[in-house]
Parts: sequence; structure tokens; C-alpha cells
Amino acid sequence: MIDVTRLNGKILTINADLIESVEENPDTVISLINGKKIIVKEDRQEIKNLVKSYKRDIMIN
Repeated sequence: MIDVTRLNGKILTINADLIESVEENPDTVISLINGKKIIVKEDRQEIKNLVKSYKRDIMIN
């Protein structure tokens, strides 16, 4: 699970395994495998880093 920030400032926790794609145009849009789209404040690279960190934590534990 990773924490992201919606445009209204509220923090949302999403399952990183459900992310299908992340786009910037100019807002960052996370598309999930169920078709839902979430617009967040974090940029694409930050989302990638959050997912990498999450996956690393799973592998270590």
C-alpha cells in the first residue's frame, strides 16, 4: 500500500499492486486495473519511487 495525496489535499492509501499506469498531463493520473482513475499531487517519478519502496519492503519482510 502507498499513500498519495488527492488534489484537495486528502491522503489516500492505494494498493500498489493494482496500478496499471501513471501519466502526467500535467496532473498525475493513476489508472488502476479496475478502470478507476485517481488524480494526485505527486509526480510520476515520486509514484514510481513509492511503489519501488513498497515492493522492497515486501521482499525484505
